[in-house]
Amino acid sequence: MGLATFIGGIHPYEGKELSESKPVQELTPTSGEMVYPLSQHIGAPAKPLVAKGDYVLAGQKIAEAGGFISANVISSASGTVKAIEPRRVPNGSMAMSIVIENDGEYKMVEGIGEDRDYTKLSKDEIRSIIKEAGIVGLGGAGFPTHVKLTPKDENKIDYILVNGAECEPYLTSDYRRMLENPEMVAEGLKILLHIFPGARGVICVEDNKKDCAAALEKALKGCGNIRIQLLKTKYPQGAERMLIYAVTGRKINSSMLPADVGCIVDNVETAAAVYRAVALGEPVMDRTMTVSGDGAAKPGNYIVPTGMLFREVLEKAGGAKGEPEKMIAGGPMMGNALFSLEVPVTKTSSALLLFGKDPVSEQTPSACINCGRCMEACPGQILPARLAVFADHGDEEKFLKYHGMECCECGCCSFVCPAKRQLSQSIKSMRRLLLAKKKKG
Repeated sequence: MGLATFIGGIHPYEGKELSESKPVQELTPTSGEMVYPLSQHIGAPAKPLVAKGDYVLAGQKIAEAGGFISANVISSASGTVKAIEPRRVPNGSMAMSIVIENDGEYKMVEGIGEDRDYTKLSKDEIRSIIKEAGIVGLGGAGFPTHVKLTPKDENKIDYILVNGAECEPYLTSDYRRMLENPEMVAEGLKILLHIFPGARGVICVEDNKKDCAAALEKALKGCGNIRIQLLKTKYPQGAERMLIYAVTGRKINSSMLPADVGCIVDNVETAAAVYRAVALGEPVMDRTMTVSGDGAAKPGNYIVPTGMLFREVLEKAGGAKGEPEKMIAGGPMMGNALFSLEVPVTKTSSALLLFGKDPVSEQTPSACINCGRCMEACPGQILPARLAVFADHGDEEKFLKYHGMECCECGCCSFVCPAKRQLSQSIKSMRRLLLAKKKKG
């Protein structure tokens, strides 16, 4: 089949050559604080199951889902609960967190890592295991996976898409997962198809990762209901709406879920986590991260325990070159700038990027020249320049009228703007204000 894609998008410098050839290595903190935010997912915060002074084991559930749309939190280390208090998280906000003093012994809960035959499990048993394991969208969205796998009408689901696009510049952790553990991704998809036997599985990979496609094809040999779909290398090819349209031709908007058009989308890391939880009894205690950028001394890919501080991650990954001007949690297009590394790795932490210079901070925005480049690049086919004006003037009515909520916050508009206007930031701020108002009712 030909390359699948969508309308709009951009081609930023990829930067993947810094880390894509580096096999994944494990990073393990020897001792010290491990911080577990109760909000590492979309939805209600988890509720603590431990108190100050309690001794916990690695693999132990320390907080349980606080509602239907919520997720369990699992300790990745053994040690004593030091506090339950607000701590800074990678997006810059404060979140109530369980702080554990790691004893460095990593005493494990019994039963972790025991093989299980998922073909003998019912759909509800698989969903329950996924919920207990605390699995959320590990590509960055953080939506609880067990909720995603419980649509209103499961018989309408005819596509399970595994997102291996990894279109964000510099990020290579999904690439290494597909290349080094293709069987984990393949088996994870098979488990998802066990829940939805009438669906077809598609692993979606950009055409700059043909070696991953070959490895996955080998792992999938004999699976007639699963195929590999090559995607055109373009940002934001991995965004959920763009991926669904590219592969199926179906469209969704901000008021819809993928399930409304018969699709479920999971990241490759999430698919691997499903396999590890259901077949091996391993809850989410770690994730694969990329440490990269021209300010990183040794760019690479690492398995990092959740709760480990970014500062320790950088230290064990080789440190920085001098004093980086910019640090980012996640990718440069949709990640969050960091002013401190005293924040914990969460389930959705995909990368730590360091840059010697910050050219964005040196840019001086000027007036819009009405060139239309932002509109051409916008994958949502909305009017970023006009929406940014409405947002800056607090005009909520016109912002909604011109479909501001359809923005996927990809940043393409800001990237192509010759006037260097921070369009995406203005639109994002207004969207979050309106979503907060809607939530309050």
